Amino acid sequence: MSTRPGTRKYVANPADLPRGTLVQLFFDAIDRHDKQDAFRHKVGGEWRSISHAAFQADVRRLALALAWLGVRRGDRVAILSENRPEWALADYATLCLGGVVTPIYATLPSNQIAPILRDAGARLIFVSTADQLEKVRQVRAELPALERTVVFEEVEVGGEGELTLGQALELGRREEAEGRGEGFRERALAADPEDVATIIYTSGTTGEPKGVMLTHANVYSNVRAVERVIEVSPSDVALSFLPLSHVFERMADYYLFWKGCTIAYAESIEAIAQNMVEVRPTLMVGTPRLYEKVYARVMEARGLKRRVVEWAKEVAVRWAEARSEGRSPGLALRLERSLANGLVYRKLKERTGGRIRLFVSGGAPLSPEVGKFFYGAGLPVYEGYGLTETSPVTNVNTPAEFRFGTVGKPVPGTEIMIAEDGEILVRGPQVMKGYFNQPEATREVIDEDGWFHTGDVGEIDEDGFLRITDRKKDLIVTAGGKNIAPQPIENRVKLNRFVAEAVLIGDRRPYPVMLVVPNFEALGEWAAQNGVEAGDRGALLRDERVRRKMEAEVFGMLDGFARFEVPKKVALLEQGFTIEAGQMTPTLKVRRRVVEAECREVIEALYAESERLLVVE
Repeated sequence: MSTRPGTRKYVANPADLPRGTLVQLFFDAIDRHDKQDAFRHKVGGEWRSISHAAFQADVRRLALALAWLGVRRGDRVAILSENRPEWALADYATLCLGGVVTPIYATLPSNQIAPILRDAGARLIFVSTADQLEKVRQVRAELPALERTVVFEEVEVGGEGELTLGQALELGRREEAEGRGEGFRERALAADPEDVATIIYTSGTTGEPKGVMLTHANVYSNVRAVERVIEVSPSDVALSFLPLSHVFERMADYYLFWKGCTIAYAESIEAIAQNMVEVRPTLMVGTPRLYEKVYARVMEARGLKRRVVEWAKEVAVRWAEARSEGRSPGLALRLERSLANGLVYRKLKERTGGRIRLFVSGGAPLSPEVGKFFYGAGLPVYEGYGLTETSPVTNVNTPAEFRFGTVGKPVPGTEIMIAEDGEILVRGPQVMKGYFNQPEATREVIDEDGWFHTGDVGEIDEDGFLRITDRKKDLIVTAGGKNIAPQPIENRVKLNRFVAEAVLIGDRRPYPVMLVVPNFEALGEWAAQNGVEAGDRGALLRDERVRRKMEAEVFGMLDGFARFEVPKKVALLEQGFTIEAGQMTPTLKVRRRVVEAECREVIEALYAESERLLVVE
């Protein structure tokens, strides 16, 4: 089936989705649920709850305060903060006032924050801490449109237009006392579905960030589409840890709040393991790196325990494959899985709190090996796909329909098409309005028929499941004309516990090579156990025993790939990639062009050296 000439594959999931706004979702949630624990967060080492009633009251007061401070419908309001209840408070208050929310990653340095605030023309910014406030102060003179800064925590303020959230809420109480809160709900619900709700700046793996304009209707439609394929109830508890600055977690939290699910905010990325045990979530949204790290940790076992773990993994894979193919596992496999559960799976479940019924993965391809292991262990990970420009979900595997190695079928209301060159095209109500102040860039990605060109390459199988193979601009074409998709190779290598990052290089080169940043924590432990003494990373990597170890670990992960796809040489880098240095996006994707440019001498040395493995100081 095809909708226009020159296409290779087309699949659609027709649906009559309702139109609405995020403000409607908010008030609908308030009306439907009256829980004492709409949100949970940790304060002073203890978990505390916030009720729907208390949260609504603060949203109203903050919106009234914003109006008093001069924010008007259509004004851009930025949020620079880690995940916490105040993030949601600022978001909903701005939306109820008719403002446009511009989220900024809390990890960004001030020099990367300034261009976003300047381009958006933000009049007010919420910041979480004194450190985030200092970032804004450093670039305040470059932002003529910025009038106010509101700090979530009770820190010392005194700069131009600065106040704390507590002071803002007090302003709101004063406005209520003077009667200006009358008709608040009606004014908030006056939002039109086609109004821009948020401008989200893309992470920019291939260029400068662009402001993606998403309307209320874009995100609302995505919430209502996901509702039809992923069931959530008020009895569920979710642990929120992916940045709310990313549309994936934000849309998920809109959906969870609307369905009455308790949202618990993780203290930090480092505290996720502890928080899972404390909160005991029933569901979580994450990226493949989370599941890959857990998988690698399980596979660290040694000796007899390692053989047990390997056997349990093999049982999990067989169980998962049987289930995904619609087969009923036989008695022998059921008995094996029961034994594996007692020896391995149960301990893994306990580390996640013991109540997880599903994980959702997005943002990058998930290794089928990891997906099958988690599924067979009773912790299913349902992989999906989408972009900031698609609000974000276009495809997702579900408990009813899933296939490992794919990102699932289109969500209701969505059309997917594979163009002649393999690029994935998307059409549906979730496709963005356009790029802010960049009509030409918008026309480059949304064609006259309404198809959004994702820049990703993929294929659709005979049952309508979409498989992502790589980024269109990341595809490597060797000097011999061989096409190589780097992501599957990189992702395989990163499954090894001794590897933190891996980047495949080879475009217009005779063969591919790879840059590898070791996991120095794991490598250091191995070195200590094997009598390797090293004062620093450089000395560690120069040790011949370590070199042989890393060579074996990296090349040992590459079985199954075609000869022309396997890197012939590997360089070990002492320094990892960072957001601050511009080598990684805020969502922790490697900026391939930046890394390749900065490591040009290293790459040239790889092609000049006869050694299979090179250590770079």
